[in-house]
Amino acid sequence: MAVLGVQVVFSLIMFTFLHKLAPYYSFGRWLLSKRLYRYLHPTNDELKQLVSGGSNGKQSNQGGKGRKRNDTRRTNIGADKMEPFTIPRNISVQLDRAVVEDIDLIQLQYYSEYIWLVDFSFSAIIIYILTEIYYAVAQHRIEFNLSILWCLLVLIFCLKLLASQAWVYMRTQDGGERILLITFTFFFLVFAMGILVVGDNVIELGLEEGYRNFSDNAKAFLELQGVSNYGPMSFLTLRILLAFLGTFVGALLTFPGLRFSKLHLDTLKYSEGRRFINVLLQINYALPLVLILLWVKPVGRDILCGKSMTVRKQIFYEDQFEGFRLFFVIFMCTVKLCFMPMFMQSHLNLAHEKIENMKKESGRISNVDLQKMVARVFYYLCVVAIQYITPVIIILFFTFLLKTLGGLSWMSLFGEGAVNFFTILSKPDTTYPNLGGENSTMGSLLNSAAHVTSTIGEMRGIFSPTWYRAILNYFMWWTTTSWFISSSFGVMYYSQSL
Repeated sequence: MAVLGVQVVFSLIMFTFLHKLAPYYSFGRWLLSKRLYRYLHPTNDELKQLVSGGSNGKQSNQGGKGRKRNDTRRTNIGADKMEPFTIPRNISVQLDRAVVEDIDLIQLQYYSEYIWLVDFSFSAIIIYILTEIYYAVAQHRIEFNLSILWCLLVLIFCLKLLASQAWVYMRTQDGGERILLITFTFFFLVFAMGILVVGDNVIELGLEEGYRNFSDNAKAFLELQGVSNYGPMSFLTLRILLAFLGTFVGALLTFPGLRFSKLHLDTLKYSEGRRFINVLLQINYALPLVLILLWVKPVGRDILCGKSMTVRKQIFYEDQFEGFRLFFVIFMCTVKLCFMPMFMQSHLNLAHEKIENMKKESGRISNVDLQKMVARVFYYLCVVAIQYITPVIIILFFTFLLKTLGGLSWMSLFGEGAVNFFTILSKPDTTYPNLGGENSTMGSLLNSAAHVTSTIGEMRGIFSPTWYRAILNYFMWWTTTSWFISSSFGVMYYSQSL
């Protein structure tokens, strides 16, 4: 507790929330329940009544009737599954609607993974904000930033969750998902190698400067240890390693990108005639592209900082531009989160759309198949929610790491004066309290701690903020780029198939 200080208190509070309060207060459930409505599949009795001609069709009911039936028609078919019969496809059936309740979400596929992802990420964001405030306004000792560990855990969990879904697609025999994933994997491999060839004067990732800094620091450290070495790795080896890691990330974001494009087009279709909403949806789609261009130096820094040959008006200073990019990522992720309920509702509306399309077909369909057609849409709601929100979480926490490990400042957007003010205010206290003489037990412990801290500090000097800034710039920019590319492919494909 004394070594890490108040940060441990933040972590303990969040662990207590996740362990004790999350079953009762969940941000993930709040996003999906009480604000969405789903379609209920018709029962066997209702279908038989329609076939026998006893009714001209059920009227859509959003009130008490649909709410009462909600208890017997959750997401599965239940007892109706034991009584199969066929009905005409052009049957005049209307689906009841019911508000999505918390209890309805429990039996959905990937429900526990979705709840843990969102709640853990929400807790990590709170810890990161509190830690940033603590580092900004309070004098502290030189200590490890625990919020970095939380950010890394969130990223590991996101990648693990996307990898598990990608593995499910790879095991699918029919449908073409395996071929699609393999194709995008090879595409991202070639694209990543092409990006890494481009110099920092075009895409300012800072890889060249970061590698030089890392290599020089590593050589200096090895010389201090009496080891002669030419360096840890070559720049070509680093590029190859980043290309393969980027390919892995791009492959995992293939289906989330395609899912986002389908949700985007469906939401545009359901909001047809609402011009203001359509404009906001297009802005929401274009925000990742704007973020990508902010790291393209001739388009981003040169224009906004007045260095372009055609644009001389300076909007930001150099340091302000770094802060602007950080805040733009926060703005983009906030907008994506605000639109999430609308996109999830567009997915749930597919149940009604499938029934309407079925009515235009000839032939007959089993009652079980019809009920599954409707229930399956809601059953995969958490899968769709994960594919929508996971890329946003990855980009957000890469940005948090970029700011913290890269030595950037949120206050840089407000000028050098604000940065200097908070730097002086939160200057680390490197002194230790006098708890005894050098021969005392406490004095010996403090001397040992100081020696260990010095050794760790020398090792940490190898990985400087310049190195972290280069690596995290690459992964944050690459995640946004690969996500937007797969989304753009999806928009082109689904636009032609509509």
